Amino acid sequence: MRGKLSLLAGVCAAAVATPVFAQSASQSADDNVGLEEIIVTAQRQAQSLQDVPIAVSAFSAENLTKQQIQNSSDLQLSLPNVTFTKTNFTSSSFTIRGIGDLCVGVSCDAATGIHLNDMPMVSSRLFETEFFDLERIEVLRGPQGTLFGRNATSGVVNIITAKPDLSGFGAAGEADYGKFNSVRLKGMVNIPLGETLGVRVAGMYNRRDGYTYNIGSNSRIDGRDMYAFRGSLRWEPSPDTTIDLSAYYFRENDNRSRIQKQLCHRDPTGVLGCLPDKLANETTNADSTLASLLSSREFFGVAVSPTFAALGLGSIYGNDGDANTGVVNPADVRTVNIDFLPTYFAQEEVYQGKLQQSLGTGLTLNVTAGFSRNSVRSRSDYNLATQRSLVGNAGLAALAAFAQSPTLGFAFAPIAARLIPNGPTGKVCQSDIDPNNVGVYGAGNKAICANTSLDFDESSQEYKQYAAEAHIDSDFDGMFNFLIGANYLRGVTTNNNYYVNSFGLDYASGILGAAAAASGAFGPQAVFRPSPFFRSNTARGTLDSYGIFGESYFKFNDQVKLTLGLRYNHDKKFTRARTTLLSNGLSSEFAGGGALYAVVGAQALENALNYATAGDFDKGTAGVQPFQERSVSFGRFTGRAVLDYQITPDNLVYLSYSRGYKSGGINPPLSVGSVNDSFKPESVDAFEIGSKNRFGALQLNLSAFYYRYKDLQLSRITARTSVNDNIDANIYGLEAEAIMAPTRNLLVNLSASYLKTKVVGDQFFVDTRDVSAGRSDTVIIKDITLGSNCAVTGVSAAAANGFVNAVNAGVGLRPTTPIPGTNTTGAFSICGALAGAAAGPAGTAFGGIRVSSGIEKNVRGNQLPQAPEFKWSAGIQYTLEMGDMTIVPRFDINYTGESYGTIFNGNINRIRGYEVMNAQIQLNGKDDRWYVRGYIQNIGNNNATTGLYVTDQSSGLFTNIFTLEPRRYGVAAGFKF
Repeated sequence: MRGKLSLLAGVCAAAVATPVFAQSASQSADDNVGLEEIIVTAQRQAQSLQDVPIAVSAFSAENLTKQQIQNSSDLQLSLPNVTFTKTNFTSSSFTIRGIGDLCVGVSCDAATGIHLNDMPMVSSRLFETEFFDLERIEVLRGPQGTLFGRNATSGVVNIITAKPDLSGFGAAGEADYGKFNSVRLKGMVNIPLGETLGVRVAGMYNRRDGYTYNIGSNSRIDGRDMYAFRGSLRWEPSPDTTIDLSAYYFRENDNRSRIQKQLCHRDPTGVLGCLPDKLANETTNADSTLASLLSSREFFGVAVSPTFAALGLGSIYGNDGDANTGVVNPADVRTVNIDFLPTYFAQEEVYQGKLQQSLGTGLTLNVTAGFSRNSVRSRSDYNLATQRSLVGNAGLAALAAFAQSPTLGFAFAPIAARLIPNGPTGKVCQSDIDPNNVGVYGAGNKAICANTSLDFDESSQEYKQYAAEAHIDSDFDGMFNFLIGANYLRGVTTNNNYYVNSFGLDYASGILGAAAAASGAFGPQAVFRPSPFFRSNTARGTLDSYGIFGESYFKFNDQVKLTLGLRYNHDKKFTRARTTLLSNGLSSEFAGGGALYAVVGAQALENALNYATAGDFDKGTAGVQPFQERSVSFGRFTGRAVLDYQITPDNLVYLSYSRGYKSGGINPPLSVGSVNDSFKPESVDAFEIGSKNRFGALQLNLSAFYYRYKDLQLSRITARTSVNDNIDANIYGLEAEAIMAPTRNLLVNLSASYLKTKVVGDQFFVDTRDVSAGRSDTVIIKDITLGSNCAVTGVSAAAANGFVNAVNAGVGLRPTTPIPGTNTTGAFSICGALAGAAAGPAGTAFGGIRVSSGIEKNVRGNQLPQAPEFKWSAGIQYTLEMGDMTIVPRFDINYTGESYGTIFNGNINRIRGYEVMNAQIQLNGKDDRWYVRGYIQNIGNNNATTGLYVTDQSSGLFTNIFTLEPRRYGVAAGFKF
């Protein structure tokens, strides 16, 4: 057993998977010129890549370096039908063959299974760090319905770390200095402790200046400062037993920004905030945002009382209340002008153990177990802008005057003391992040002060998991073999939070509380409406998952083999969550009934003195519930069937069917309104035909596939919260990977793919960018009490406009106005009041009026997000021999075609195609003991968008984009022995 494992480790370390570039110096010119044997474990056993009837690509440690693959973003460039992008909430998405992570939420599963040494990692920071001391990375494309932990509908990325080598001492190190004052250090030491025991210690450090220049602070942001280390131990107490143990730690603490840029074609009316016709380097009209609406003169005057209209920070009409008036959004994607600097902190620990035990008679037991935990906390400027100063604002002067009133001072003076402690001409103070939900109004006075509103968000969570798997493999001489096993995983999420903080929200919280206190309902006490910021909070989420799986292999002769696999998965999920903003939900009835108030200075919301109705965050359960608690469970059978035919020793064809499954989950509760508590599991039936071939100096692998996708999970924003729906889709495509070695020292790799995705069946959704769906008989409303949009539809455009104007006139709001970039008009109003009027005589008088959340669009035939039709890559390298030394220049080019960022497609959601070019030249010393390398990445300095995220209507519908890393060049030197 020990000899077999040592041989396998040696082959894996030297062999290179597709693409393969390693060459043996001892080869002659006619030895098939440099194509090496490639070993992978895609079927949980060591096999030649060319013998595995699966679409799999792999990269050895050597070729990660040669192709300048340092992180996940680099990895996807050379893979057919694979894309990668960062996403909006401290996460990322691997999309394989059009299937990606379109589900957003604590209870969502990743479509691409991420594994570390075969152990599934449900939530991990692995893709935030950089690769170091790896044996290889395998990327399996297509549903993995049997062998790989919890099922993954798109595929699996399996990261295999280097293990201790018992044959001798070894060490390696590299120092890299590059643009942006980038310093990278990597090192490894391998120490055998006798014949049966060995240890290996490796680590990396990376620090660089930021990629982005901030005009506001005259400094660079989006830098990195992180390190990681890993310790491994291998013990082979007997030829039949191998035990591997490892421990890993990663930490990052820097000013990295989750968001590269924010795009918007400014809506001058403020009804939408950003127009739905195109993306531009402009800034959202702040009149459309909830913070501006709830602190406006119109809101206080119309929704509360005319007495308090003067307290408004501005008007929702014109530029008076638009704090973004005059804000310049620099055209350069690497330049911003922000007043809140980003921070990013993450850490992770992973402990793993693996036992390989020969049971005799051709049977082997494999047991893998591990524990991991991680945490992340990221803050960013929410609107990527420096807003207009609030110093001397007329509304703040009115607040100071109310605070001095003999009759109202008791209610307003404590509010003024928290918000404007230095008076209306000094800095304003607002809530910092506060898990107690009281912020600036609490006894701890968790406040930050500035001349402007510091609009920022925070995404954070803590996660831990336990995982174990065991399987028995056979290696009989006959035609039949099998693999059977089971696994269990327990994941626990705690303190998953998404905050959005703004002075306008704090101001509304305080003024609404003071207005209520002024009515005398609370005695001589000042109150505020908690929470004075938006918070989506999952206090706890759990996942319990187990699977039982097996495969049987029937080798009828030396050429024909049939693989049959079956798996049963069971997933149980639980969440304890709530969404808070100015009590347990916004409504049009701000001054009374159902509202939650807390005394200024209270330590915590739960312990504060609550008036009226206590916070009930689960309307579906009797009684007053501090959280919504939900649980769901799912169970499904999946599997695969593969028939492969070895035409010759160098030519294989296969035909496969596989069934993939991803469990459903629980939607978070909303701060207003409701959605389905849960969303359904998704499943895919995948059919594939492929071939793997060697023709002398050419290796060529081909595959074609067709997927029938059911209940694809798709996220959308509703009431400032991500919720999930299900749709159906069909997918088909082609892939080709080739390696050519026309001479001993020349290697060329090529890959290309074609992908077609489309939604099937009638699937209707409201496009939040334009709730009118392009209809001229519909008026778009901005609700001044909720920040959301609704749609008023009549028998004609004139009827819809006439109705809205009549209702608005009755409450003192202005009539409708044309919205550029649409076919309709819009107005500020109150959707609840319009719906009530539509149900009465006013609606009848205008021929019948319908008020809805929007007109649904049919997305049938649309492409899935993050699914480019065309993708290709090419690389070339040549080894120039100079006595005992070699010089190896290399050039790579990768192209990713157009795709869409959302299911609604259209030009505004289009992600343009982009190319990336890399080059390097490396001088290798005798026996490759040392090397010096010069390199350049992203030669064209392409700042292309890799993904986008459309925010909520109450935030003004701006679009966050995520981009490639900029051009970087440098030199590296290293040694290995």
